[in-house]
Order: sequence, then C-alpha cells, then structure tokens
Amino acid sequence: MSTITTTNPATGETIETYDLMTKETAVQKLEAAHAAFLDWRTKSHAERAPYLSRIAEVLRAHSDELAELMTRETGKLIKDGKTEVEICAAIFDYTAQNGPDVLADEERVHGQEESRGVVTHQPIGVIYSIQPWNFPLYQPVRVLAANLMAGNGCVLKHASICTGSGLRLRELCIEAGLPEDLFQVILIDHEISDELIEHPLVRGVTMTGSDGAGRHIGATAAKALKKTVLELGSNDAYLVLEDADIETAVKYSVMGRLYNNGETCVSAKRFVVTDKVYDAFMSAFVEQMQAITLGDPTDEDTQLGPLSSEDQFNTVKEQVEKSVANGAKILCGGEAPDRTGAYYPATVLADVAPGMPAYDDEIFGPVAAVIRAKDDEDAMRIANDSRYGLGGGIFSKDEERALRLAREHFDTGMVRINTFGAADPNMPFGGVKDSGYGREHGGFGMKEFTNAKAIFFS
Repeated sequence: MSTITTTNPATGETIETYDLMTKETAVQKLEAAHAAFLDWRTKSHAERAPYLSRIAEVLRAHSDELAELMTRETGKLIKDGKTEVEICAAIFDYTAQNGPDVLADEERVHGQEESRGVVTHQPIGVIYSIQPWNFPLYQPVRVLAANLMAGNGCVLKHASICTGSGLRLRELCIEAGLPEDLFQVILIDHEISDELIEHPLVRGVTMTGSDGAGRHIGATAAKALKKTVLELGSNDAYLVLEDADIETAVKYSVMGRLYNNGETCVSAKRFVVTDKVYDAFMSAFVEQMQAITLGDPTDEDTQLGPLSSEDQFNTVKEQVEKSVANGAKILCGGEAPDRTGAYYPATVLADVAPGMPAYDDEIFGPVAAVIRAKDDEDAMRIANDSRYGLGGGIFSKDEERALRLAREHFDTGMVRINTFGAADPNMPFGGVKDSGYGREHGGFGMKEFTNAKAIFFS
C-alpha cells in the first residue's frame, strides 16, 4: 500500500487520497522536530505558555470547520465534534495556565546536614505519538499540549481514516505561531513506524489503541529502552447498586453507552445491575435505547451516527453475533438498518456471561452488555472480573459509600459516581491492567516525558 484513502462512513464516498511517506522522509521530519526542540527547550515554561493559549484561540475560531472535517472522516455527530474542539482548546488553556507551576523546580534538602537540593523537570526530546481515530483532534492534542509545555517536540502518526484531521491540526498550530518543525505529522505504515520507534532521536513513545497494539508497541519500545505511556482499551463496568436512583442511572447509562457513537475507550460498556433493581432499570433503559434516533451525523437532531468505517461495523456485528450464539439475548437493536453507511443501532444485550465478546472484550460501538448481580458485593466482583481497568461507574444514593467502593475496591484508573463523562483537563486519565499505564491530564501528563533531574549542593 502506497496511499491512504479516507472515506465518509455515513455515505461511503471517498474524501481524499494521500501518499504514504518513505522511511527517509519520515526520518527527515523527525530530525526537523529534534532541531526545533533544541531551540524550544531553551524557553522557560512561562515563555511557552502563550503559544499554547494562542493555539486554543485558533482552534475555537475554526470550530465549525474542524467539527465538519471530523464528522466526514469518522461519522461522529457534528455536535460532538464541536464539543471535542472545545475540550481541546480547554486542554491548551489549562496547560498554559498550570504548566509553569506544575513543572517548576522543587526545593528539597538532602543528607544529615540537610543540604540544599533541587529537583528540576527537564525536557528529553521528541515524543512519538501514535493515535487512534475515535477522537481525531483530542487524542493528539492531549499529548501535544503537555509535551509542548514540558519543552519536548512531537511527531504524530495518526490513524489513517482521519489523516485530514491530523494534518489540519498541524496547520492550525503553525497558524497560531508554533515553530513550524516542532510538531510533525507523518504518514507511514506499521513497519516504518516500528523502525522509527527505535530511532535514537525518539526519546519516548505514547500510544492510544487496543491492548494488542499496545503490547506490540510497548515491546518494540522496551527493546530500544524507550519509555512509553499506553492508554489502551476497556470494557468499563457501570454498577447499578441496590439503592441507586433509577432515573439517574438510566439517564447516564444511555449517555455513557452512546456518547461518540459508542466509540469511546471510557464508554459505559458493561452494566452490572443488582437483582433488587434489575427489572426497574431494564424496563426504562431498553425503552430509552429503543427510542434513540439513528441518522445523518450532520443533522443536529440525530442522536446516533454511523460507526467510523465498514471494518468497524463488521467487527461490532460479529461481536454481537458471537455473544448471541453463546447465550446473550437481544432486547433491542442488534440488526443493522438497510441503508447506505456503516450504521449500527443502539443495542441492549441481556444474559451476558463470561466467554462472550460482550463480557470479555471491548465492543467499540453502541452495544450495552447487561449483567445481573445478586447484590452490591457481587456487582463489584463482576466489575473487577475483567482484564481491563480504565474506567467505570457507580450509581448509588449513598455517595460516601460509593466513594469508599471507588477508592478501595474498584480496580480501575477512573470511576464516575452518579454521572458520566469522558475526560477533564484537571483530572488524571489512564488505566491499569490491560488498559495500559501512565497518566495524561491533571498535570500528570506534563511530567510523563520529562527528566526529573536531581541537583545536589554541598
């Protein structure tokens, strides 16, 4: 394959064709980013901050254009695209405002004489960012903003289906005044990507994607002694406990399963419902999922758009079919409409159990897997019965008890209580187990690829 062709998943129409780069061209981009880094690293955090603030302004000014581009490339709802642009702008703003304090030198003491010590967080070089298609702007931005503030350069390999979004992001960063070579976008295949990971000028690798891809990239980087941050998949469990407010639980369960067409790593995917409230929850949940409007993602009234590609559609369809073959029961949806585009309806599966894709794996689409639990303790056991550990949720009227369960028992990196959301610039984002390691946002991401350098005085 020597080209990349992007396709509108709502219509099947071709958007654009791009030539893949040779290894030599990709290395030239990497070398240019490194050269720009050598100058960028000499700036103070306070000097870097205005660049990030200006990028936020430019993103907001191009919000409609960016949302339309992301919708064409991935099928996300136009309103979700606008929200994504605002989240990205907020990340740049947060990083500009908080970065200088987060990354400031720390005064410490050392030795019996309590001599002076300084810990300084210094940039390390060019970070290689490998990102997926589900949030074409947000995925690269959360890496870019943090590393620009830290003083690093960045080279992005974006998912092929949203190539245009990645290239446009770079253009807008340059328009905002960012040094032209500091942020590069490369169009390469997986083989060249692996070779780039091993290049001496790549000082760190961050990747968002499946756990299978994460294992491969993590192993490739480890062989070259490169630090990695991996944000991988999940099948997040949302617990409906015995004292849950059903109206709240249903509202946020529908939102949590269908946000971004269900193609979100921290989507609510498994719904673990206690026996006491099972019938009440299921009745309302299925009713609301059945009522979801599936249609044109550019229409403001549409609640659910197409999946990102025909391949993604086929994957979701197969996962549902295998789950049903193993005993799951379809309560609504489960059958694609007869229309052009990669459309899959809001679907609810009941009687979900181990051995089914709906229980064991991540379904990256609008399919809810419901699992009945005997009681609250059983619900928590089921929630943790997963190789994944990115996020999760708890619905309970007793928030202090829910906090205790979230803090001490939920084996994930993030937990939502009586709500749903994707990401917040002020809170750490990341997981445990097969959902990866490392953290982004909340100041944590700014330090992932810095050298915490200890300086000792006599």
